[in-house]
Amino acid sequence: MKNSSVHVGQVGNLRPIGNRPVKSILARVTQSLLPLCFIAQFLHAETPLEHGKRIVNDCLDALGGDRYLHMENREQSGRAYSFYREKLNGLSIAKFYTRYYGNVTDTAHELAQRERENFGKKEDYGFLFGENEAWDLTFRGARPLPTDRFARYKETTIRDIFYILRVRFHEPGLTFESRGADVLQNAPVEIVDVTDADNRVTTVYFHQLTKLPLRQVFYRRDPATKYKDEEITLFSKYRDVGNGVQWPFAIERERNGEKVFEIFADSVTINSSKTPDSLFALPSSIKLLKPE
Repeated sequence: MKNSSVHVGQVGNLRPIGNRPVKSILARVTQSLLPLCFIAQFLHAETPLEHGKRIVNDCLDALGGDRYLHMENREQSGRAYSFYREKLNGLSIAKFYTRYYGNVTDTAHELAQRERENFGKKEDYGFLFGENEAWDLTFRGARPLPTDRFARYKETTIRDIFYILRVRFHEPGLTFESRGADVLQNAPVEIVDVTDADNRVTTVYFHQLTKLPLRQVFYRRDPATKYKDEEITLFSKYRDVGNGVQWPFAIERERNGEKVFEIFADSVTINSSKTPDSLFALPSSIKLLKPE
């Protein structure tokens, strides 16, 4: 008996069934199955929220994953520049110290970090930012910063993508919605809106290849003028700062299209056991000055 099995290459030699060729039957079957394939593909396609969450998860992995999430402190030293109306207004050697705290439950409204910004070779003046207030520190003593200036610092911190990933990532009501792809400064990017339960939005541009943030934008209403300020931050020159954690060594901030601040880091270290707790609190002996 001849072998009756059929191989793909033999379709052209098959006999017709009735008055219809086998090729015609296969074509009809294929046409019938195609819509089902498209439906299945559609059902399994990512929604903008799913796609946005995947982009942010990829970013977190690129930053160091669990090692980034468990970063306890950070020291960043380099050169800081301030600008007014696009002109250089000040420059200094700077060293910023940041410490995270895990006992904050309302991460949408309460700061979970303290920051000390020291300036000069001797680090003999600077600012201390706590959870509820900030101080201008000089040889004369500690003077409280104006309420509006602390409010700007607090909102800028809470809406910063690196802070969001480190502190707010599992916050109830926080969503990540994809806005599609684009090109930013010749780099392919994925754009994601990060929205919290208060409907505050930070739009972040992630590099498609490195998965790291390149740009973020949010809007804040100025309490004095009542106008919305556009706050833009650019991140670049990423390096490994220890144990696979990535951090940008160049950060630039713009407000309403004008550059206001820039820092170029020479070194960044994390989880240093040498960072004293005293850096993040006012010395008991310091003179307290009246607000200006």
